[in-house]
Amino acid sequence: MASDAKNDARLNFRLPSELKQTIQQAAAHLGQSVNDFAVSTLVETARRVIEQHHVTRLSNRDRDLFISLMDDASAEPNLALVAAAEEYNEQRA
Repeated sequence: MASDAKNDARLNFRLPSELKQTIQQAAAHLGQSVNDFAVSTLVETARRVIEQHHVTRLSNRDRDLFISLMDDASAEPNLALVAAAEEYNEQRA
């Protein structure tokens, strides 16, 4: 987290006492406060979820098919691809 960031937002939630004890124990093992542990863990997990959402994973078969289609210089884009490219270019403008 940026050291000059202003801490002006809050998250409040309740959880079972057993889970709180587990979190306290984990924070203690890392030498962190519960608050620091919770924030760092939440942020790390949130970033991983966002990254996974933006990454497309292909099987080897699908990757090979995709590459072969990209290498096919004679292939013409279909209407859906042309429309998607136009929409993308409009969003970037």
